[in-house]
Amino acid sequence: MSAAESITHPGVIEKVSNDTVFVKVLAMSACSSCHAKSMCNIAEVEEKIVEIKKEPQKEYVPGKTVTVSMKKAQGTYAVLLGYIVPFFLLLGVLLGVLTVSGNEGLAGLLAIIVLIPYYWLLYIYRTRLKSTFSFRIE
Repeated sequence: MSAAESITHPGVIEKVSNDTVFVKVLAMSACSSCHAKSMCNIAEVEEKIVEIKKEPQKEYVPGKTVTVSMKKAQGTYAVLLGYIVPFFLLLGVLLGVLTVSGNEGLAGLLAIIVLIPYYWLLYIYRTRLKSTFSFRIE
């Protein structure tokens, strides 16, 4: 996989189980690298643990620094499911209810409430989605 086709992050192997490697990755917001971050206090750095299927021919040692990669298309799909679909769902319900009823409060409430079953379905299908989004150690 070339650099143009993948998203990479440095990480540290946290632990190794029978078939899974757990890698700690620092997820940084865009403003965490800003020169003015000390002034606004909104810079965000968060540790995330990524589960990666173990490749039998490789040796994994806890504490070792590695590079974790994911195909860009998978990242685009994740953004689509996590942000774009809910946005258009919310907007569609908001405008639909507002057009039909004319009640802004009801439209806003239903637009927010419709996101509950959407994110609940994502939670229900998390194991299937987990297999869709695969990370690799390079």
